[in-house]
Amino acid sequence: MAIITISREMGSGGIPVAHKVAEKLGYQLIDGEMIMAAAEAYGLSPEAVEQADEKPPHFVDTLDSKQFLDLHLIELIILEAALKGNVVIYGRGGQDLLKDVNSVLRTRIIAPFEDRVERWAEREWLDPDRARYLVRKSDQQRAGFIKYYFDRDWDDSVHYDLVINTQRLSEDKAVQVICDSVKDENLEGVKASGKKLLTDLILRKKVEIAILSSDNIDAYMLEISVEDGIVTLAGQLHSNAEKTAAEKQARSVEGVNDLQNDIKVVEYRTNPSEH
Repeated sequence: MAIITISREMGSGGIPVAHKVAEKLGYQLIDGEMIMAAAEAYGLSPEAVEQADEKPPHFVDTLDSKQFLDLHLIELIILEAALKGNVVIYGRGGQDLLKDVNSVLRTRIIAPFEDRVERWAEREWLDPDRARYLVRKSDQQRAGFIKYYFDRDWDDSVHYDLVINTQRLSEDKAVQVICDSVKDENLEGVKASGKKLLTDLILRKKVEIAILSSDNIDAYMLEISVEDGIVTLAGQLHSNAEKTAAEKQARSVEGVNDLQNDIKVVEYRTNPSEH
């Protein structure tokens, strides 16, 4: 069950590297096109995918609730495809989504900013100033996405196994390094445990989606964990009714063997007295 994640900066050459790695190894490429093709089966419209895919929040409650749910559905698409093994996950925070799965090869493709601007201008036939604006905006958007949803600095190299600078290495060499690295014995030796962890991650994601789908639960302070099909709900909700509703939603998910409800009810005063 080999899994490769490829994080990239716009204009770094990540797109052709991902395609060539998948082609050379015979792996499935999980990218925007694949997610869009699978979206309908998960109840996602093309517009919903476009709004949620690798996008930071709007900081508008009604928009963010919908985007948050749609993002979880996109993540479920990725996780269920990854469970089949032999996949290349392109972007989408794959290295963070699967951070507990030790059998994943986490890679990042980078290049100096001005090199990336020049490549993007040539690829898209753009004025250099326009390309510079788009590359900078993409960096900010992707960094914001990773920071908000995974609480991590996007360019922190400690979270990757390989960081490849395409100013220094050719595209073909980058492909070869990734293809060779995924066969490393340290990754091969933990594939069995990785499949178990991934199965639990999928169940957790389904429980999260079930709870987020309810209009009666303010789920942002909830913590959900799964081990061997046993779900634990923790965190805070505002009422016993919400706590009961969260448990009911979780138990409705196929594959839940048992559930422990450790949610704390914390009531807030809506009109605090003045001091």
